[in-house]
Amino acid sequence: MIDLGQYSVLAALVLALIAAGLGVAAYRTRREDLLLSTRHAVMAAAFFTSLACLGIIYAFVVGDYQMEYIWGNSDRDMPLFYRLGALWGGQSGSILFWGWLLAMYSTGVAIRHRKDDLRLMAPAYVTLMTVLAFFLAIVNFASNPFRRGAFVQPDGVGLNPLLQHPAMVIHPPCLYMGLIGFTVPFAIAVGALVSGQLGNEWMKKARFWALVAWLFLGVGNILGGMWAYQELGWGGYWAWDPVENAAFMPWLAATAFVHSVMIQERKQMLRIWNMVLILVTFNLTVFGTFITRSGMISSVHSFAQSAVGYWFAGFLIVSAAFSIVMIAIRAKDLRSQHHLDSFFSRESTFLLNNLILLGGAFAVLWGTVSPMVIEGIRGVRISLGPPFFNQIMVPVGLALLLLMGVGPLVPWRRANWASMRRTFLIPTVLGIVAVAILYFMGVAHAYALVTFSFCAFVLWTIISEFHRGIRARRSSSGENPIKALGQLFVKGQRRYGGYIIHLGVVVIFIGFAGAAFNKQAETTLKPGETWNFRDYQLTYRGLRVENTPSVESVAADVLLEENQQPQAILLPRKDWYRKNKQLASEVAIHSTLGSDLYVILASFEDATEEASLKLYWNPLVSWYWIGGIVMVIGGILVLLPLNRRRTPIGA
Repeated sequence: MIDLGQYSVLAALVLALIAAGLGVAAYRTRREDLLLSTRHAVMAAAFFTSLACLGIIYAFVVGDYQMEYIWGNSDRDMPLFYRLGALWGGQSGSILFWGWLLAMYSTGVAIRHRKDDLRLMAPAYVTLMTVLAFFLAIVNFASNPFRRGAFVQPDGVGLNPLLQHPAMVIHPPCLYMGLIGFTVPFAIAVGALVSGQLGNEWMKKARFWALVAWLFLGVGNILGGMWAYQELGWGGYWAWDPVENAAFMPWLAATAFVHSVMIQERKQMLRIWNMVLILVTFNLTVFGTFITRSGMISSVHSFAQSAVGYWFAGFLIVSAAFSIVMIAIRAKDLRSQHHLDSFFSRESTFLLNNLILLGGAFAVLWGTVSPMVIEGIRGVRISLGPPFFNQIMVPVGLALLLLMGVGPLVPWRRANWASMRRTFLIPTVLGIVAVAILYFMGVAHAYALVTFSFCAFVLWTIISEFHRGIRARRSSSGENPIKALGQLFVKGQRRYGGYIIHLGVVVIFIGFAGAAFNKQAETTLKPGETWNFRDYQLTYRGLRVENTPSVESVAADVLLEENQQPQAILLPRKDWYRKNKQLASEVAIHSTLGSDLYVILASFEDATEEASLKLYWNPLVSWYWIGGIVMVIGGILVLLPLNRRRTPIGA
């Protein structure tokens, strides 16, 4: 299996280079047969990359511990579910997995765009295969998961306990599919820059792949928050960790792109801006990969320091320089044909939305890299934690939330004051009423009040847009409301799918607002003692000890009651993993739509069975997860081929 894997990744590298060379030849000679050969070489590279991944998976399943990677990331007692996920649990396996995902994306491009213009697609294939060759070169020469150990081990040391969670088997693939997925719109953009085909055609092709990557990256970020919330034992789901930021920055830039392309398609504006956005998005993914794998930052998400960081640093420099040079060469050709007619127009709201998104991305970038820069210059390590990021990003988020409500209410080209007063009257009043009601109910936190007010504003906008659409269909075709609603998604799926995404964002912001009211407390209890926390009564009933060949678990048995009514038995615990000698905490969470009670076993005494518990009361957390599901549904609706007829974005 080792030899098969070694030969497969080497063959994949050779085929990726051959495909890149064939793409160059096809572009220079304008020969369609060479382009066909390029596509075949792309698929062949994908086949051998798949074969290498299957080899790793097979080795995990059968426990082939002569391979260092298998020995270091699995053991015989680990469930098959986690052994399959261990493919991306370490540095070398995850890089191979990245390469496989890119090979699959490239195959998708070869199939979807098999009839497209050679002048655009040949440079795109060259770009895709160059990036794939880079990943495969790392696997072959710098971080090889097929490397043999000095001798065959009887058993492995097991996967990092923090990674043995269902979300971590799903979260990394989604995150990687998002991050590596942006290579495709980047490649198409490069094809447009090289060929000079800078109209709308490249953008329409890139838009689909950008939406796919954006959706996967969003899902990956949400699942990452779920993993952090349930596994890290600190009571939250987003800590502005550098690796979290590395995945968040390209998502912000891509969000700006998928909005900005609407203006290019409708108004032939922001052409250079859209090109810059997609190039920036790709380079941010490379930067995030660099800081994650260089060992420069300390994070539970990052990999150990290795020579791989230098590879990514070099690749980032080349990629950024190439992007800048190509934009400079084509700047004159990318000039927009039209300009803004008025500040009070939908075009202006989109542009302002883009500026805020990109500004937020670069604020996060600065907060992430500045400690490294300062340490390099002054030799002093500093840390910029949540207070720094929240101070900047909370206003950014609220501004974006408000613009989600404002944008659909403002007409294209130009608005007049009279129409704007009529349009904004009801949602503005609704937002003010929401603030007044919440204030008299005792909600006094300023940011929370503003958030709930803006959520009411945006929610009214979304509902009114659906109401207008349904009413228009009923008046024109006589459809019943349910059929009219369905036809809205068929005829205008991008527009109304986008509104569902916005609805998900509103729900997520409701979850964010709940964090303003978080409470926490600590207590130490003996068996039989009861402690009151808010409306809850927690009765500690002693320790539970459980032993398996791999793990020794000690759990605190806690009966949870609310207003004297039994609710649940909570078992926060500590697990000692014998094989890799690591201690991990597992929290217990009692979750409702209104709030979560989050319980951690901080420490315990064997002799007396005393247990120290740390508790968090987190209101509205469930709304964050629900909002994420709604966003995913909206994204799928946008991407589904409900209407084969090509319609402009936002139509």
